[in-house]
Amino acid sequence: MNKTLNYYAQNAEKFAAETAAIDFSATRERFLAHLTPGSAILDYGCGSGRDTKAFLEHGFRVTAVDGSPEMCTLASAYTGIPVRQMMFAELDDVEAYDGIWACASILHVPSAELPDIFRRMITALKPGGTIYASFKYGAFEGIRYGRLYNDFTEESFAEFLRQFPQLSLIDQWLSNDPRPGREAEQSLNTILGKA
Repeated sequence: MNKTLNYYAQNAEKFAAETAAIDFSATRERFLAHLTPGSAILDYGCGSGRDTKAFLEHGFRVTAVDGSPEMCTLASAYTGIPVRQMMFAELDDVEAYDGIWACASILHVPSAELPDIFRRMITALKPGGTIYASFKYGAFEGIRYGRLYNDFTEESFAEFLRQFPQLSLIDQWLSNDPRPGREAEQSLNTILGKA
């Protein structure tokens, strides 16, 4: 994870500028369709704060966290709320959130550590709650663009999900990376429900 944090330390402002302007409204709407107005959302790895800001503007109660101190500073300034610096493995809330938004964030977690992160999300989620998580599409795990990535396909994610009987797959789709020069890259988007 150090390589990933170092990347964001060195590139925080550039990354925030590149991602804050991306229109992610269609994906957010698919997630929010499973929540009621005013629900509590955890933006788990909020990056620039783009989605936190949108959730706040729609009247949701948002807790935003990120592992990078530099990203937390930028996201706090952008969203107008305090963003807590926290590693994914430090999540210890119990049934606190109606929704957890992990947009292109937990894809930086090594495969050996990802089951623990999912257990933490399940614990933090209220019964009947919803998780959105996205990953790069493929079978790669390793350093790409200076950061660790842990990719999934529909098949490998289905296999991974079998260890969490509390979760069901509600929705799944592929999308292209909207950033210039990355159009050929795809993401696997997943919406999961807690029983």
